Amino acid sequence: MKVDVRDNNVEQALRVLKKRMQREGVFREMRLREHFEKPSVKRAREKAEGVRRVRKMARKKLERESGIAAPKKTIRPAR
Repeated sequence: MKVDVRDNNVEQALRVLKKRMQREGVFREMRLREHFEKPSVKRAREKAEGVRRVRKMARKKLERESGIAAPKKTIRPAR
């Protein structure tokens, strides 16, 4: 991954780099690789991620087609 520094503005280049790394999923990958993950746990996590992704795509498709936003979930206070 390459980021150009313009006018010696290193801070802006770092922000751009962090944003690109976030978009690519580098930080998430690093966090997952910090500790060993059992194959059964990995399969369960990947399956749950797939279900979440499919539901999100279906929800977005429904919003686009119907023009009605889905109801927002309410946050319940902790007991």
